[in-house]
Amino acid sequence: MKNESTDIMPEGANSGSKLEPKLYLCATPIGNLGDITERVLDALRRADAIFCEDTRNTGALLKRFDIRGRLESCHEHNEEAAAERVKELIRSGRAVAYVSDAGMPCISDPGERLVRACIEEGLPFEVLPGASAGLTAAIMSGLPTKRIFFVGFLPRENRERAELIAEIKRVTATVVIYESPYRVAATLKELKEVLGDRKAALVREITKLFEETVRGALSELGERFEDTPPRGECVIVVSGEQPDEAPAEDLDGMLKRLLDSGMSVKDAAKQASLLLDIPKSEAYRRATELKG
Repeated sequence: MKNESTDIMPEGANSGSKLEPKLYLCATPIGNLGDITERVLDALRRADAIFCEDTRNTGALLKRFDIRGRLESCHEHNEEAAAERVKELIRSGRAVAYVSDAGMPCISDPGERLVRACIEEGLPFEVLPGASAGLTAAIMSGLPTKRIFFVGFLPRENRERAELIAEIKRVTATVVIYESPYRVAATLKELKEVLGDRKAALVREITKLFEETVRGALSELGERFEDTPPRGECVIVVSGEQPDEAPAEDLDGMLKRLLDSGMSVKDAAKQASLLLDIPKSEAYRRATELKG
């Protein structure tokens, strides 16, 4: 995207002036500290309060750049209460910065409730862009990036997880998934069973010393990491559905697999209906027969 403005604040300009009262969502490095932007550093230096996902992690970041600021906690368990505090500060004329542990706030990280609170109350907020593991991994995968379907972390609960993977099967865009290194092999196997053996990439330790991208079919990646899990933070990137893709299983085969995994008749029928694009009533009738 072409730049539409050439207005760039020189380093140190207005560093002593007061920031406009609003919420500043600040992207922080996902590994290499050199990726922090001058705008973020300026906002952190001048903010009246800094809210963060983990005060220890953000404290270390501020110390690295010799920034002294008042830290307040805002994580997934207290974001609702933190939003009330942020609104109070902005209304009283204060500038508030928010950072998650790494990357962009709101992207598989807290911050979404803060944004909604500002919109609901008509309070100003600004996003200071920067590092993003999902976008970086999508580019490094070598898969098409014209359209990207960002998943973040898959649900841990079996039913929600199965429903989302069923939805992913019909997505034609490149799919980006965050995953723990300890669950990578199992997730790759699960994706292969449902999506078929699609092209994929495992991108890990982005911007760090041991950054690595492994490309191949889902089956190949699953075998590679089955006995030796990858180290560090991982992103799985998978190609979207192709027009000529055929269902990997017939209805009976899929229902038997889902029922054998412990899924209920209702949930198995719902997932099979989504994956095979057949009426839910038909899938439910056949699942009931197989279960009986």
